[in-house]
Amino acid sequence: MSLVPYLVKKYLRFDKSQPFITISAILAFLGVSIGLMVLIISMAIMNGTAKEFKDRISTMNYPITILPTSLDYKIDKKELELLKNRFPDFIFSPYIESQVIVKNGNELEGAMIFGVDFDSEAKINKIVKKALENSKIDNKFDMIMGKGLVESFALMNDDKVTLLFTKVEPGGFSTMPTMKRFKLKGEFDSGMQAYDNAYIYTTIEGLQKVLRLPIDQYDGIHVRTPHPMEDIKKIRDFISPTFGTIGWWQQNGNLFAAMAMEKKALFIVLMLIVLVASLNIISSLLMTVMNRRREIALLLSLGASKSEIKRAFFLLGSVIGGAGVLFGVFLGLFGLYLLSHFDIITLPADVYMTSKLPIDLSMTDFISIVIGAVVIVVLSSFYPAKKATDIDVLETLRNE
Repeated sequence: MSLVPYLVKKYLRFDKSQPFITISAILAFLGVSIGLMVLIISMAIMNGTAKEFKDRISTMNYPITILPTSLDYKIDKKELELLKNRFPDFIFSPYIESQVIVKNGNELEGAMIFGVDFDSEAKINKIVKKALENSKIDNKFDMIMGKGLVESFALMNDDKVTLLFTKVEPGGFSTMPTMKRFKLKGEFDSGMQAYDNAYIYTTIEGLQKVLRLPIDQYDGIHVRTPHPMEDIKKIRDFISPTFGTIGWWQQNGNLFAAMAMEKKALFIVLMLIVLVASLNIISSLLMTVMNRRREIALLLSLGASKSEIKRAFFLLGSVIGGAGVLFGVFLGLFGLYLLSHFDIITLPADVYMTSKLPIDLSMTDFISIVIGAVVIVVLSSFYPAKKATDIDVLETLRNE
């Protein structure tokens, strides 16, 4: 029973007569380690990026939105009260929306304006909540704008801005668009240019008055729930058939499907690095077998069993690859620690929504990476171990 560990220790020592075998084993060890490190860091960055996108998009797109199924319908206050009574743990924020043209001097810019109850909206939208921390909405014609719009017009707080609405009014022998001056009380920064350059929030009362809409009807209701993907079914079953529901994951399904596919492709490609590195384990063990043919034949002739020889070489390959896996895990986790605690890599915030590299290694991915690497190492050790027992004892002793 002591023969197997003895042979493993012996073959792991540096052999001056055959230094290339040891160098090949070291290269296999480093290849597996570096491949695993790159795979762990890459998966963590992919997960972090996907999570960052989800957080941003789910905030501005809202977890669940209730909408009329036809332009002829509106959601009334009675429906809102029924929802609040039926789901007291959910947060509801009714809104109305309209397309507008922002005019300041000679400059014009298209935008979307939302009329909301800021108290309810702040409980759902953390971007709006942050903007309201330094702003006070005390008039129904006050508004907050996206950072992109504010910078585009070089606006300051308390500046008045003219908004042109798509609703037209008769004027003489023609019609003119509805215009109203709103006061800027603050700005929000979602980190996504598509929203920062186009979104405006004002009071629901002010927008209803400008558009001459009933005070008890809304274009839709934004909803925040503990578990949106499960709760959307409860809401759908409760509301009238004239209304529909949509979740943020449905609005951006193609984006996240593409990111999931990219993550799988990256996992496969980087796992091939570990596979290529494991070929060095095979070559190192095969060279050891060829170099120790006479010694193996002598051991077999003295009573050593083929299973002992097979276990010895299998364990030898497992030790080299297993040590590479452990060292690779250490390097990967250490790399994640450095990237998450120090600004080694900074990103342009206007492109990636954050200046800090997003890192998030899920336990599922970590376990998958380790299991995949272990399987490759085990398979790489099996063939050379089997080859070591195929030696013809008499022929080898006679010729060597």
